[in-house]
Amino acid sequence: MKLFIDTADLNEIKEIASWGILDGVTTNPTLLAKCGRSFQEVVDEIFTLVDGPISLEVVSEKAEEMVVEAKQIISKIPQKYRKNIAIKIPMNPEGLKAVKRLCKEGVKTNVTLIFSANQALLAAKAGATFVSPFIGRLDDNGQEGMQLIEEIMEIFCNYDIPTEVIVASIRHPIHVIESARLGADIATVPPEILRKMVKHPLTDAGIKSFLKDWEKIKK
Repeated sequence: MKLFIDTADLNEIKEIASWGILDGVTTNPTLLAKCGRSFQEVVDEIFTLVDGPISLEVVSEKAEEMVVEAKQIISKIPQKYRKNIAIKIPMNPEGLKAVKRLCKEGVKTNVTLIFSANQALLAAKAGATFVSPFIGRLDDNGQEGMQLIEEIMEIFCNYDIPTEVIVASIRHPIHVIESARLGADIATVPPEILRKMVKHPLTDAGIKSFLKDWEKIKK
């Protein structure tokens, strides 16, 4: 399973990319707004840090406007990085129209705010490169988010659908494990959850013990 980082914090991306585990980045307007820098500055640097799909979201509401905005975003990215651009499109009828257009023009798309298997299937039919089901928000509203991933993976596997599933809105490390067990293609994970995935108290205790014993040997 591929791991994306879900943030626009450049320091976090730089640090965690140095671990050698990142396959891509997902962003959204909320994450970008937290950076305190211009959209273009942040985006330009992200492409230099991670060599993989980078999801950038449109904010237009009509299909034609989404397509125009997507092309504007792409045009401002250096040519050598354009192969990594994935345009995030909202899951609604206008979004599906935009995905169909962009797919025909060879633009990668990531259909976001997926909350049902029906939505994922429709996005895939329209030609989405990725679909992003938001499991944490379903959990927050009293539904079982991972059940949605199970349904989508079963449908996509039944029909060899090439659209990749990005498990999004991850709340804790168990979500990542469950996503991997269900065969999800990708999990996009906030930095704080990636840090939790690294840690285990027995690992910390073992390192401390080894270092303590090494000090005895040195003497």
